[in-house]
Amino acid sequence: MNEREMAMPGAVATAPAPVVSVKPVILEAPGRGDDLRVRVSAPVTGSDLPIIVLSHGFGSSLDGYGPLADFWAAHGFAVIQPTHLDSRTVGLAQDDPRTPRIWRYRVEDMKRILDRLDLLESAVPGLSGRLDRGRIAAAGHSFGGQTAGNLLGLRVLDPVSGQGEDLSDPRIGAGVLIATAGKGGADLTPYAAEHFPFMNPDFANMTTPALVVAGDKDDLPLSVRGPEWLTDPYFLSPGDKSLLTVFGGEHSLGGIAGYEARETTDENPQRVALVQRATWAYLRHALGIEDAAWTAVRKELSESTAPLGRIESK
Repeated sequence: MNEREMAMPGAVATAPAPVVSVKPVILEAPGRGDDLRVRVSAPVTGSDLPIIVLSHGFGSSLDGYGPLADFWAAHGFAVIQPTHLDSRTVGLAQDDPRTPRIWRYRVEDMKRILDRLDLLESAVPGLSGRLDRGRIAAAGHSFGGQTAGNLLGLRVLDPVSGQGEDLSDPRIGAGVLIATAGKGGADLTPYAAEHFPFMNPDFANMTTPALVVAGDKDDLPLSVRGPEWLTDPYFLSPGDKSLLTVFGGEHSLGGIAGYEARETTDENPQRVALVQRATWAYLRHALGIEDAAWTAVRKELSESTAPLGRIESK
């Protein structure tokens, strides 16, 4: 058992398995302007693998979030990562006509993945016949959290009409929203209101079960409310939700965005380990696989004399 597993001994049921990862798998995307590039990672052993579709934050790519994708895959999930059009690897110009709808293209990327699971499965040697199509989760960090949220029922309100389209997907059984933006309108800074009109979410119909993860030091320059803004997806949505507050966590929550990622301002392996295990355990619980790991994470945090975070549920 390594140092991270010792920190939360009850949260990981089995030793990590070797992982196979294939990139890029190209999905044709008529009308998108660029085909969709995807990475698929999965353990080399096991069957009935539940699926996580992981949406990256603004500017990242299918190569990001190794600390999460690798952990999830090593512990029994198939992880699928698209490269959205806002990725630095795509290099979309600010005046590109697709830019105002960039949030919508992201949601379409996620749905295209769900539509093409047969192709993605066949692209990975040894993966055919091993996916559990009945257990699919959407996860995302930052901008990716809103993207995943759209599949759970979050609606982006038009700044003029105030209306939002239902883009939820019944194939998604659970979600993980990490460092995800809260309410728009008066809660935004003037800069955010001017440059990010899509940052106007309505959580009233986000009914799919989800874990919201927020750092209590994540003071983004997008909102006038401070770190508690990022808890809105939990407090303003109905249904079965849990909130993991990571103590001392800033926007990268210790380093989940990538190994040695330059944007990490609060590098902390223990925080990363907490997010890895809590998200993994929650999804096993929410997708109906088993409850023991999620119970163990909650118990350890509540009983610790120096907890790394706090979990609450409704």
